[in-house]
Amino acid sequence: MKPSGHSIRSVGIVYKHRFDPARLAADRLKKWLNRRSISAYLEEMNTRDGSDRSGETTSVIPRNVHFIVVLGGDGTLLGAARRVAKYGIPILGVNLGGLGFLTEIPLKRLYAVLELMIDGRLEIETRVMLETTVIRANEEVSRFRVLNDVVISKGAPARIIDLDVHINQELLTTFRADGLIISTPTGSTAYNLSAGGPIIYPTLTSIILTPICPFTLSNRPIILSDSHQVQVTLAKNVDQGVSLTCDGQIGFDLIFGDKVVIRKSKETLRLIKSPDQTYFEILRTKLNWGGATYKRDGDS
Repeated sequence: MKPSGHSIRSVGIVYKHRFDPARLAADRLKKWLNRRSISAYLEEMNTRDGSDRSGETTSVIPRNVHFIVVLGGDGTLLGAARRVAKYGIPILGVNLGGLGFLTEIPLKRLYAVLELMIDGRLEIETRVMLETTVIRANEEVSRFRVLNDVVISKGAPARIIDLDVHINQELLTTFRADGLIISTPTGSTAYNLSAGGPIIYPTLTSIILTPICPFTLSNRPIILSDSHQVQVTLAKNVDQGVSLTCDGQIGFDLIFGDKVVIRKSKETLRLIKSPDQTYFEILRTKLNWGGATYKRDGDS
């Protein structure tokens, strides 16, 4: 899908909290857009600021802007996604450090890429998001929308927790582990990958369950359809804290008996694709695939 470049009249700019290079880049970008008769709205993104029980705050950027530029890193984009994905606004991620999985555009390429965007020559892809609900004593006490992952983990490093996992009301198993990661394909290259989970192409529609350091080695990651509903329940009372963490940024304390229900969100993220590199090129760079050259037997 490609946006209509000729109709772009307003752009949102989200920049990393308390990071001067991001603030300066945002100010410079606003002036550049204004010179082209495009209104620009700035918002500083603090991914951990005073959010409500859904982990969200109200964005100051109007919901009718044509697209949003995020200046920072993948963490800044994750925070922006939770705020504006529900409005269907396309997001262009600009990385001010190294290459990111989500913030694909380096700052030095920003203005060249924006020219393409304004001309309607960039593609937009859709990413699945998850909706997570915490049920306590048969009442909903919290609801979160995430782009990367939901993690249930313990506070005490020397203890494991027992987690009953149901898929569409049917028992899958009880994981005895340090925790459990429920990930989207977009988040498959985050905590899921570090825990031994699979890499899933980001535009696929699936949900990944990956136990963290399972006590039983036969407990392996499993890939589900995005039509499945996952329910996780603390199977035993735990005397140390167990927490629910969304996108590595928003936390919620769980107690014995809580049910965590994870399903595909009605909202999706619309992410503007880089014109310069493919997902596989990013994988090779980030994971250093092909970084070493090996000689075959008989090579000189």
